[in-house]
Parts: sequence; structure tokens; C-alpha cells
Amino acid sequence: MINSILLQAHTTAAVTDTLSKAVAKPDVADESLWDLAAKGGWIMVPILILSLVAVYFIIERFVAINSRRKIEAGFMGNIKNFMLSGNIEAAKEMCRSSSAPEAKMMAKGLARIDKPIADIEKSMEAVGKQEVYKLEKNLNILSIIAGIAPLFGFIGTILGVIKIFYSISLADNISIGLISGGLYQKMVTSAAGLMVGVFAFIGFHWLNLMVNKIVHRVEVNSAEFVDIIQDHKK
Repeated sequence: MINSILLQAHTTAAVTDTLSKAVAKPDVADESLWDLAAKGGWIMVPILILSLVAVYFIIERFVAINSRRKIEAGFMGNIKNFMLSGNIEAAKEMCRSSSAPEAKMMAKGLARIDKPIADIEKSMEAVGKQEVYKLEKNLNILSIIAGIAPLFGFIGTILGVIKIFYSISLADNISIGLISGGLYQKMVTSAAGLMVGVFAFIGFHWLNLMVNKIVHRVEVNSAEFVDIIQDHKK
């Protein structure tokens, strides 16, 4: 009786140990980001290039826009005081020493101070368009990247699906081992394309917001400058 009980206990312990090993999670080495990206196949190369281009232009445009975003405190007040006191040269010098877009426009207006108001406004408008172009330069590249990066991810998805069905056709059976490679490529490329697209999309609109704020300020200050010239001519 005792032997039977011991044998039953030993058998139960063995079965329990076997089951615990079966359900235990296998040791899986953590994959690096590079290894995961490599599973996306060759389509990850253009996606990577697009991400590097997006980073470059976001940084380059931010530096360029930020350098023109600041204007000296009391700039318009000093320009007004110089002009109303007849010190045009001091006003010109102040405009030349500033990197703000409206300063470039005012410098052009001051160079034509003896011309009619309509001619001054036209010359300032031409300079203003050039300054806005300098601010918006290369922003469209970010817009293009935001549009095409997800498309490359979609191409990777299609290639992954093709790989899955091709593997099934060769083996004439369906197993997780056959479809896992295609699923990796499908999901990795889709995620990478979307992430690059979202990153470029955010960068594009963030920089555009900075440009719009500068343009609004330039319009306000330019209109005030024209009023100052009219007061100066009286």
C-alpha cells in the first residue's frame, strides 16, 4: 500500500515537472533595434534615408528660422524716433545691423525714402517675398517625406504578404514558421514608414507655425513703418 502511494506521488511529481517545462517560456534573447529593422528587408534602406533627410532639414530649418525670429527690443520705437527726428542714417544703420526680415524690408524702404509711397511699398514687398522664401526654403521636402515614407512602408507590407504566400506555395502547408518571416517584414516596414512620416509631418507643421508667426509680425511692423514714412514726409 505504501509502495503504491509512493509510486503515485513520484508519477505525479514527474508529470508536474514535465508540464511546467512545457508551459515555461523559452529563453529568447532580446533583439536589438538594428536586428529588428534588418528583418524589414531592403525596403528599410530608403525609409532610413528619408528619416536622415528629415532630421537634417528639421534641424537646418529650425536654426535658419530661429535666427530670424528675434527682433531687438524697442526696434520699431527707435526707428520711429530716428525718422521723425530726421536721422535717417541712424535708422538705416539700425536696420542693417538686424537679421529680422522686416529690418531688411525697412532698409530697402529707407533707401527709397525720397520716392512716392507706392514705390516704397512695392520695393519693400519684393524684399518681403524674398525673406519669406528664405524662411520657407526646403520645408516642402519635409512635406514630401511625410507623404512618401508611409508609402514605402506599405510597399514593404505588400512584399511581406507576397513572401508569405510564396513560402506557403513552396511548402504546400501553413505553419507559423513559414509565415513569420513575411509577418516580420510586413509589420516592421509599416511601423518604420509610419514613424518617419509622422516625424516629418510634425516637423513640417511646427516649422510652418514658426514661419507664420514671423510673417504676421513682419506684416504688422511693415504697415507701421509705412505710417512712419508718411508722418516723416509731412
